[in-house]
Amino acid sequence: MLCNHVPSAADSRSPAATGHHHQSLQDGRRASGDGGAVTENERIPAAMIEGTDTASCRAYARSVYDDQPNAHQRFMEKLDTRIRNHDREIEKMCNFHHQGFVDAINELLKVRADAEKLKVQVTDTNRRFQDAGKEVIAKTEETIRCRVQQRNIATVVDKLQLCLPALEMYSKLKEQMSGKRYYSALKTMEQLEHVYLPKVSQYRFCQIMAENLPKLREEIKEISMSGLKDFLESIRKHSDKIGETAMKQAQQQKTFHAALHRQTNVAYKKPVYIINGHSTEGEDGVTPKSQMLEDEDTEEEVNLLVSIGDKEVFENYYRKQRRKQARLVLQPQANMHETVEGYRKYFSQIVGFFVVEDHILHVTQGLVTGSYTTELWTMAQSKIIAALRTHSSYCTDPDLVLELKNLIVVFADTLQGYGFPVNRLFDLLYEVRDKYNETLLKKWAGLFRDIFEADNYSPIPVANEDEYMAVISKFPFQDPEGDKITFPKKLPMSQSVPQIYMQVKEFIYASLKFSESLHRSSTEIDDLLRKSTNLLLTRTLSSCLQNLIKKPHIGLTELVQIIINTTHLEQACKYLEDFITNITNILPETVHTTRLYGLSTFKDARHSAEEEIYTKLNQKIDEFVQLADYDWTMSEPDGRASGYLMDLINFLRSTFQVFTNLPGKVAQTACMSACKHISTSLTQMLLDSELKQISMGAIQQFNLDVIQCELFASSDPVPGFQEDTLQLAFIDLRQLLDLFMIWDWSTYLADYGQPNSKYLRVNPNTALILLEKMKDMNKKNNIFAQFRKNDRDRQKLIDTVVKQLRSLVNGMSQHS
Repeated sequence: MLCNHVPSAADSRSPAATGHHHQSLQDGRRASGDGGAVTENERIPAAMIEGTDTASCRAYARSVYDDQPNAHQRFMEKLDTRIRNHDREIEKMCNFHHQGFVDAINELLKVRADAEKLKVQVTDTNRRFQDAGKEVIAKTEETIRCRVQQRNIATVVDKLQLCLPALEMYSKLKEQMSGKRYYSALKTMEQLEHVYLPKVSQYRFCQIMAENLPKLREEIKEISMSGLKDFLESIRKHSDKIGETAMKQAQQQKTFHAALHRQTNVAYKKPVYIINGHSTEGEDGVTPKSQMLEDEDTEEEVNLLVSIGDKEVFENYYRKQRRKQARLVLQPQANMHETVEGYRKYFSQIVGFFVVEDHILHVTQGLVTGSYTTELWTMAQSKIIAALRTHSSYCTDPDLVLELKNLIVVFADTLQGYGFPVNRLFDLLYEVRDKYNETLLKKWAGLFRDIFEADNYSPIPVANEDEYMAVISKFPFQDPEGDKITFPKKLPMSQSVPQIYMQVKEFIYASLKFSESLHRSSTEIDDLLRKSTNLLLTRTLSSCLQNLIKKPHIGLTELVQIIINTTHLEQACKYLEDFITNITNILPETVHTTRLYGLSTFKDARHSAEEEIYTKLNQKIDEFVQLADYDWTMSEPDGRASGYLMDLINFLRSTFQVFTNLPGKVAQTACMSACKHISTSLTQMLLDSELKQISMGAIQQFNLDVIQCELFASSDPVPGFQEDTLQLAFIDLRQLLDLFMIWDWSTYLADYGQPNSKYLRVNPNTALILLEKMKDMNKKNNIFAQFRKNDRDRQKLIDTVVKQLRSLVNGMSQHS
């Protein structure tokens, strides 16, 4: 904008005029200086008036008041002088420039009219310029406003981009909280706290977020504890299902490997199912990891517990609760031993428990540790073994024990696949095997007893070739001589022999079942089979045979058949050896191979049967002897043998005919034993203390019975005796009776002690007892014998012989 301007007197002070002014001042100072030295009072006013340094002026003013007396007066005077000098100089200068100033005013007046025109033109131009610039100004202002908005928007965008990740994470956190994905929410919360919020901490909404995070974390903590309790309750409820699934998968994989081995002869390897939570064996498409545990869900559920700050609290609570659950799981039901399902449920719960622990170990960080699970498993394994020992001891069914063994193998293989050591469980199988053998032996003892009870102890009749082959297919019977006999015929053994042989083979098969799946060598299996078979033969079968032999209803015929049966069973032992060899492919000649003790078993049984034959035969003889009814006072014999004795001899003849199938030595021993027992019984009958008196007629009658016994002995009732050997059983009794009937006391007394004495086998004590019985009889029957000379002489002789016999008896006792 242009405006009118009128020059004034003040405006006339141009720089040139100012310069002239300063110059005049300098000239005045020089003039003063030329007049002499400038005093202090002169210098101070000059400095204060012309000086530009404010601090110096204050110092000069102070000096005016602080210096000598009257300094102020002098200063004022000099100041007035100085002012007057300056006024004169100003007047001079004005006069010098006055004409120029007047000229300038004149010139200015001349251009006044032009200036007015110019002013009008400028005003018009300015107006038109202003009108023209209004639109530009409006556009410019709009442009500026847009630029400001654009800058603000860019700033907002930058700030929003900085804040947006934090907002997105917070929104994500809210969604995760709403979706109950608390572990992910904790991870998001950590990122918010450490990454996103520090970048935008200056904003109010960030402060609000930061204030809310501890509340959310505490909420998650409470929810986590509740979730932990629910999780523990869930795995407690489902541990048996988890274990059942894991054991099924382990069994399936084992079956697959066994089938693969049979097809390709590839050695079976114990599978390792889970390493770091994942299966390493998957050729068969079976993943031995329980489908009850989903990796992602379980990992999030459990990792939540160790990620919210109070790790130790959750860890201690988890382990405490799991230990309680472990004690419950490891406590078996009281009736677990009654069914296989009881054992299966027990194992499933334990497997499920430790599968969960292994899973937690591998998918979480810090909630459980390897040392913790190892310690827990060690404790559990001891309790498991103790429980199995206790409950297996109650098992009486071998099938149940076998099922228990199979479950233990699957149980051990499953846990071994998860990395738990199970050597002690496999060691336990040795104890279970012993229990299995015990139950087998008890079961087979019952089978043997049933077979023996059902046997008729008669040779097996075979009517044709088919029946013969049916027997041969069960028992390896070989009899070349018997094969020549045409049908129908009888086999020497009874029906129990092939049945016993078949049951022994069945026992071997049953024993073999326990060795399956135990990864034992053929040599170990062969040794186990032979040892268990030996126990069956030497303990169970032997005991059954001994009990059978001792049973009251087993007679001589049955005992004879038992001896024949044991002979054939003994011969069949070599076939049992071959049977085991065919199963294990281990030759009997191999070092350390256990041999079957069947030979000694059947020999012992046969010996017991033989002894029982002798005992029963003697008992039968005693029964006949007890029927004897002698009249010991008879004066004359009946002239024939006693009836009881003839019945006894007939019985012996028929019995010894049955003995024809026995080995010759057994029959001979039985016959000799019978004859000796008869002789001893008859002798004891004469010497019985209850028998007080005996007549000569009774002795003669008794002699008739002894003669029948001697005739029986000489008739060779059992082949194989040498001549007169069997008659020697009655030699003592024969010499005793001859001595009394011949009344040959002089010879007896004269030859006593001589090796060739006629009555060498007559004991003086025996003769004395019998003679005293006759003496008493003579006294009773011959009261008046003392009046007859012959009777007196006979009585004297008896008295003399009694004295001499007593002397011999006393001499024998003193000598002994």
